[in-house]
Amino acid sequence: MTEQVAVRMSGIVKRFPGVVANDGVNLEIRAGEVHALLGENGAGKSTLSNILTGLYRADDGVVEIAGHRCEFSSPRDALDAGIGMVHQHFRLVPTFTVAENVVLGESDGSLFMNQDQVATRVQELSDRYGLAVDPHARIWQLSVGEQQRVEILKVLYRGAKVLILDEPTAVLTPVEARSLFATLRAMADEGRSVIFISHKLGEVMAVSDRVTVLRGGRTVGTVNTSETSTRGLASLMVGRSVEFERVVRENPADITTTVLRVESVSANDDRGRASLHEVSFTVGRGEIVGVAGVAGNGQRELAEVISGMRASVAGRITVLDDEVKSGKARSAIARGIAHVPEDRLHTGLAAGHSVEDNLALKNYRTAQISRFRLLQRRAIREQASTLVERYDVKTPDTVTPVRLLSGGNVQKVLLAREFSALPSVLIAASPTRGLDVGAIETVRERLVAAADDGVGVLLISEDLDEILSLADRILVMYEGRIVDDLPAQGADRERIGLTMGGSNAKEVAQ
Repeated sequence: MTEQVAVRMSGIVKRFPGVVANDGVNLEIRAGEVHALLGENGAGKSTLSNILTGLYRADDGVVEIAGHRCEFSSPRDALDAGIGMVHQHFRLVPTFTVAENVVLGESDGSLFMNQDQVATRVQELSDRYGLAVDPHARIWQLSVGEQQRVEILKVLYRGAKVLILDEPTAVLTPVEARSLFATLRAMADEGRSVIFISHKLGEVMAVSDRVTVLRGGRTVGTVNTSETSTRGLASLMVGRSVEFERVVRENPADITTTVLRVESVSANDDRGRASLHEVSFTVGRGEIVGVAGVAGNGQRELAEVISGMRASVAGRITVLDDEVKSGKARSAIARGIAHVPEDRLHTGLAAGHSVEDNLALKNYRTAQISRFRLLQRRAIREQASTLVERYDVKTPDTVTPVRLLSGGNVQKVLLAREFSALPSVLIAASPTRGLDVGAIETVRERLVAAADDGVGVLLISEDLDEILSLADRILVMYEGRIVDDLPAQGADRERIGLTMGGSNAKEVAQ
């Protein structure tokens, strides 16, 4: 691996009102290496990346690209310098197609885009890098995981020399993740530099050459991956030891009492195509049932049907023998179903509204919050203050818009609202996606505590490690069907990975 420095950021300082996001950060990226950037939410990773990609300008410090000092005034300047980033929060136009989003902002001098030519090129990239997505599909029709693939394709299409990837494997199977790692290694071998931002420490150990850790806006240090461990990295990130072993439950699940029953449920996706095919399963009182599968295999539609956000075309859903009306979210809420969707900022919360307003979204009709159809602002604020303290939400005050909070605190607001309703069933879709190890630990503790209190938890996640550490039982989904059902204790990881990819569960088990 060459020692030529592709990117050097020295003494980077960035201040916001009341906050120093970067406080003298130093980062050096060599040409031809995969360099991991680690740190908790709020550690300064996103700010540093935004400076490197031209979204922010540093208050102090120097940025050098290939030995030349650079001052970017816009993302276009960074792109022209060969720097591209896949952001954690997507920059996509929902009504445009995949191909249109990939070339958005590009110009070849013509007035019209050759859609077939672009779609063909996007398909070539999709096939080459194993990022399955339909070039002609519109963004609003895709799952969050598929949208992330589009963001990766955008960077690849532009041929960036320095690629910054924020949680790129969050929606991939272990096999697909290994394939992506091979792709990143091939890019590095070609002389490109890859900055790999991930909270999955195992991934960092598997793919990176070096790791830089940020904490509290400062550089803790840079270490060679071969000379550290996941425990060592976790300790550097949070300043203490963090363990992610299989959870030992205080109260075992009561599978003799069924809190959620899904019977022969079928449903269509946003494009009118069949996405669920006669899905049936149960969740017992206090049971955590994990749903494993590659994004786009019906998990999103399943969560939305159960929570009343999407109408089914067949089947029946009951909570403690009370039927949930198809496509009626209020009916699901009344039956005791809480929902933590995968897209927390756009589906789960109103991003532009305050913390206190978001915490009142599900109970604003109650006598506690409203009288004579008039909202009681004092009651809303008191409720919010109680929940912010109980769930340790780090926010300046309860009137702060949730979009200004870190990812971990956004998720805490969502969990606080859903848990405070005292549900019988909790649907948690990718609840720790994009969070740091400290926030992941907190969210997992909340899920386990809910199950210990008797809540039936349906955990939908593409993170197989998460499912194996939390679930009592695992369902595997493939092309809208439940293709395997097995106990989590002692589950065969290879079997789950193969069935997620479409292999027959009975043949795999033999």
